[in-house]
Amino acid sequence: MKNQLLTAAFSLALLPLLTRAADDPPADSSLARDQAKALSETVKHDAKVVADAAKHGAKQVATTAQQVAHEVAAASKEGAQQVAATAKKGAERAKAAVNGEKAPNPPAKPAKAAPTTPDKTPPS
Repeated sequence: MKNQLLTAAFSLALLPLLTRAADDPPADSSLARDQAKALSETVKHDAKVVADAAKHGAKQVATTAQQVAHEVAAASKEGAQQVAATAKKGAERAKAAVNGEKAPNPPAKPAKAAPTTPDKTPPS
Protein backbone atom coordinates (compact mmCIF):
# COMPACT_ATOMS: atom_id res chain seq x y z
CA MET A 1 0.00 0.00 0.00
CA LYS A 2 2.90 2.37 0.79
CA ASN A 3 4.39 1.68 -2.62
CA GLN A 4 1.11 2.56 -4.27
CA LEU A 5 0.87 5.81 -2.36
CA LEU A 6 4.47 6.63 -3.21
CA THR A 7 3.76 5.95 -6.88
CA ALA A 8 0.72 8.20 -6.75
CA ALA A 9 2.67 10.96 -5.00
CA PHE A 10 5.53 10.68 -7.50
CA SER A 11 3.16 10.85 -10.44
CA LEU A 12 1.41 13.85 -8.96
CA ALA A 13 4.79 15.51 -8.40
CA LEU A 14 5.60 15.06 -12.09
CA LEU A 15 2.28 16.54 -13.14
CA PRO A 16 3.51 20.19 -13.11
CA LEU A 17 6.51 19.22 -15.26
CA LEU A 18 4.29 17.49 -17.78
CA THR A 19 1.87 20.39 -17.73
CA ARG A 20 4.67 22.89 -18.27
CA ALA A 21 5.89 20.80 -21.19
CA ALA A 22 2.38 20.86 -22.62
CA ASP A 23 2.32 24.70 -22.44
CA ASP A 24 4.90 24.87 -25.21
CA PRO A 25 3.32 22.79 -27.93
CA PRO A 26 5.88 20.91 -29.98
CA ALA A 27 6.08 21.39 -33.70
CA ASP A 28 4.87 17.80 -34.17
CA SER A 29 1.20 17.48 -33.14
CA SER A 30 1.48 13.70 -32.76
CA LEU A 31 4.05 14.22 -30.00
CA ALA A 32 1.62 16.49 -28.14
CA ARG A 33 -1.10 13.87 -28.56
CA ASP A 34 1.21 11.16 -27.22
CA GLN A 35 2.16 13.31 -24.23
CA ALA A 36 -1.49 14.07 -23.47
CA LYS A 37 -2.34 10.38 -23.73
CA ALA A 38 0.55 9.43 -21.41
CA LEU A 39 -0.53 12.07 -18.90
CA SER A 40 -4.13 10.86 -19.05
CA GLU A 41 -3.07 7.25 -18.50
CA THR A 42 -0.88 8.26 -15.56
CA VAL A 43 -3.71 10.18 -13.92
CA LYS A 44 -6.12 7.27 -14.45
CA HIS A 45 -3.60 4.81 -13.00
CA ASP A 46 -2.96 7.00 -9.98
CA ALA A 47 -6.68 7.44 -9.37
CA LYS A 48 -7.11 3.65 -9.46
CA VAL A 49 -4.22 3.17 -7.01
CA VAL A 50 -5.75 5.68 -4.60
CA ALA A 51 -9.20 4.10 -4.94
CA ASP A 52 -7.78 0.63 -4.31
CA ALA A 53 -5.93 1.86 -1.22
CA ALA A 54 -9.10 3.50 0.11
CA LYS A 55 -11.07 0.30 -0.51
CA HIS A 56 -8.45 -1.76 1.33
CA GLY A 57 -8.49 0.67 4.26
CA ALA A 58 -12.28 0.57 4.42
CA LYS A 59 -12.21 -3.23 4.58
CA GLN A 60 -9.73 -3.09 7.47
CA VAL A 61 -11.93 -0.61 9.32
CA ALA A 62 -15.00 -2.80 8.79
CA THR A 63 -13.20 -5.90 10.07
CA THR A 64 -11.98 -4.09 13.18
CA ALA A 65 -15.44 -2.64 13.83
CA GLN A 66 -16.97 -6.10 13.56
CA GLN A 67 -14.47 -7.52 16.07
CA VAL A 68 -15.15 -4.68 18.50
CA ALA A 69 -18.91 -5.17 18.12
CA HIS A 70 -18.56 -8.88 18.97
CA GLU A 71 -16.48 -8.07 22.05
CA VAL A 72 -19.00 -5.46 23.22
CA ALA A 73 -21.86 -7.91 22.69
CA ALA A 74 -20.06 -10.61 24.70
CA ALA A 75 -19.33 -8.18 27.54
CA SER A 76 -22.95 -6.97 27.52
CA LYS A 77 -24.23 -10.53 27.65
CA GLU A 78 -21.96 -11.33 30.61
CA GLY A 79 -23.11 -8.19 32.40
CA ALA A 80 -26.75 -9.05 31.79
CA GLN A 81 -26.21 -12.54 33.21
CA GLN A 82 -24.66 -11.05 36.35
CA VAL A 83 -27.57 -8.63 36.75
CA ALA A 84 -30.06 -11.46 36.31
CA ALA A 85 -28.30 -13.60 38.93
CA THR A 86 -28.26 -10.71 41.39
CA ALA A 87 -31.93 -10.00 40.75
CA LYS A 88 -32.78 -13.67 41.30
CA LYS A 89 -30.96 -13.68 44.65
CA GLY A 90 -32.75 -10.48 45.64
CA ALA A 91 -36.12 -11.98 44.73
CA GLU A 92 -35.37 -15.11 46.78
CA ARG A 93 -34.45 -13.00 49.81
CA ALA A 94 -37.54 -10.80 49.40
CA LYS A 95 -39.74 -13.89 49.15
CA ALA A 96 -38.14 -15.34 52.28
CA ALA A 97 -38.65 -12.06 54.14
CA VAL A 98 -42.32 -11.95 53.15
CA ASN A 99 -42.78 -15.53 54.37
CA GLY A 100 -41.04 -14.64 57.63
CA GLU A 101 -38.11 -16.91 56.97
CA LYS A 102 -34.53 -15.98 57.40
CA ALA A 103 -32.91 -15.34 54.03
CA PRO A 104 -30.29 -17.93 53.18
CA ASN A 105 -26.81 -16.46 53.27
CA PRO A 106 -24.56 -18.49 51.04
CA PRO A 107 -20.88 -18.54 51.94
CA ALA A 108 -19.10 -15.50 50.65
CA LYS A 109 -17.46 -16.09 47.30
CA PRO A 110 -14.34 -14.25 46.33
CA ALA A 111 -15.03 -11.59 43.73
CA LYS A 112 -14.43 -12.88 40.26
CA ALA A 113 -12.33 -10.56 38.13
CA ALA A 114 -13.69 -9.77 34.72
CA PRO A 115 -11.70 -11.49 31.99
CA THR A 116 -9.49 -9.14 30.07
CA THR A 117 -9.53 -9.21 26.32
CA PRO A 118 -6.42 -8.34 24.38
CA ASP A 119 -6.51 -5.14 22.34
CA LYS A 120 -7.00 -6.27 18.76
CA THR A 121 -6.92 -2.78 17.30
CA PRO A 122 -4.34 -2.62 14.53
CA PRO A 123 -1.58 -0.09 15.15
CA SER A 124 -2.02 3.13 13.21
